[in-house]
Amino acid sequence: MRILLLLLLALCTSLFAAPPVFSPAVPLADGKALVFPRDFGAHPSFRTEWWYATGWLTTAEGKPVGYQVTFFRSRTDTDDANPSQFAPKQLVIGHAALSDAANGKLLHDERSARAGFGLAFASETDTDIKLHDWRMTRGADGRYKMTIPASGFTLELVLAPTQPVLLQGRGGYSRKGPQPDQASYYYSKPQLKTSGTIVGADGKRTAVTGVTWLDHEWSSLVLGTEGVGWDWVGANLDDGGALMAFRVRDRQNGKLWAHATWRDASGKITQFGPQDVTFTPRTRWRSPRTGAEYPVAVTLDTGGTRWQLDPLQPDQELDSRRSTGAVYWEGAVTVRRDGRQVGRAYLELTGYVRPMKL
Repeated sequence: MRILLLLLLALCTSLFAAPPVFSPAVPLADGKALVFPRDFGAHPSFRTEWWYATGWLTTAEGKPVGYQVTFFRSRTDTDDANPSQFAPKQLVIGHAALSDAANGKLLHDERSARAGFGLAFASETDTDIKLHDWRMTRGADGRYKMTIPASGFTLELVLAPTQPVLLQGRGGYSRKGPQPDQASYYYSKPQLKTSGTIVGADGKRTAVTGVTWLDHEWSSLVLGTEGVGWDWVGANLDDGGALMAFRVRDRQNGKLWAHATWRDASGKITQFGPQDVTFTPRTRWRSPRTGAEYPVAVTLDTGGTRWQLDPLQPDQELDSRRSTGAVYWEGAVTVRRDGRQVGRAYLELTGYVRPMKL
């Protein structure tokens, strides 16, 4: 009888529920910027948020391996006033992937759960995210620890900062389209010194070292109705610099918006507007699973500088329809300038199977 009453209460509540009001990303006042460590944590009043770590790792034998770990927090349309503890007001979603070019394999896994009951949460005070047995935390010393027991592999990594936070856009306010509300709050942590262990499905432990790029972004409107997806790259440069660039594509696959940030080896930061950023495909790869065609090798122009991006392996497509509903290409790439390799990066290509929806 008690269960029946709870179900009836939930049904009645849903019939009279009011949709939530999502917080917008608005321009920051002059002199204002994001505040840390608070903004390392979650922002539950926004619709969508993610913590995104990508990097190149090297085994003791010198074999290169790419990896990706992303935690998403999503605020649903459930009324905040719903009294049920089972109401899925916040969702936590995780993606993990391992790109092993030596074996020609891409291993990936995904998880999702409603926040609550100690099973899944995203702390509002600092980076601390739990999704069942997946965990990412930031310590008082600034180091991130990740434990990701995924299907077919486990990642046990420590990411140590070597540089200051890189605020994207204007003090962390990053435009994503021609309208001011098409924006996010966004910062990056490049050049994270990485060490740890990869555990294979056979239980074999492999020590790895490398460098990671970490993004944290939150928004309630990234893509307008005219946007279908984006191309994005985050590059750790060999000289200690960092490069981030993206373009948002319209329905004709043209450039709706674009931006880039380059922090050079001296620490000088240069921002590039839409007119200065161009992605030009050089090689396309067609997925045998989805039929989508991705520009996996790209020439990126930022102002007067030209960069060439080439994939560790062509097949780095992730099918996450069981969690976020998206299929996208997320892959390790090398970075060349004037024919010389100058860094390693991750390239993300979304909206090539169908328009991206967040």
